[in-house]
Amino acid sequence: MASEDEEKTGSTAGSPDAGKADQAVDPKIAAAEAAGPQHGEPVRIDSWIWAVRLVKTRSMGATACKGGHVRVNGQNVKPSHTVRIGDEVRLRQENRERIVIVKRLIRKRVGAPVAAQCYVDNSPPPPPREAVAPAGIRDRGAGRPTKRDRREMERLRGLMGGGGGRPPGQ
Repeated sequence: MASEDEEKTGSTAGSPDAGKADQAVDPKIAAAEAAGPQHGEPVRIDSWIWAVRLVKTRSMGATACKGGHVRVNGQNVKPSHTVRIGDEVRLRQENRERIVIVKRLIRKRVGAPVAAQCYVDNSPPPPPREAVAPAGIRDRGAGRPTKRDRREMERLRGLMGGGGGRPPGQ
């Protein structure tokens, strides 16, 4: 009679489907776990910075390492250097430095939201974008700019150091 009561109340503690509700995980986390190394295998720094989308290609990551733009825990590293959870990675890019702490090791490239879960970003905010002067707009049918027009546009944009190469009046 007790087994009939359990069936009526919906108790499924002994059934094989009981643990499936507890095992439902976020698909993003599952993707990161699937992209991770198997059985504690090491992950190369050039591969890791590519996988978490700090650089566009793995070869760019290797080039950055060779050029001294990547530091792990304060030391310049080669592309083959292995990273561990908790390492501080500093990557110099263009006009800014990215400072990240490794939270999860992954080897394969994953989506941006998943990649963001693999590190803690301690980077300073990017510098404000400078106002770019609009390109010289010419009247329709005016033809190509002359050398004088080109020099005038460069002077206005500040590309020639402001002076234009010659002192005024000569």
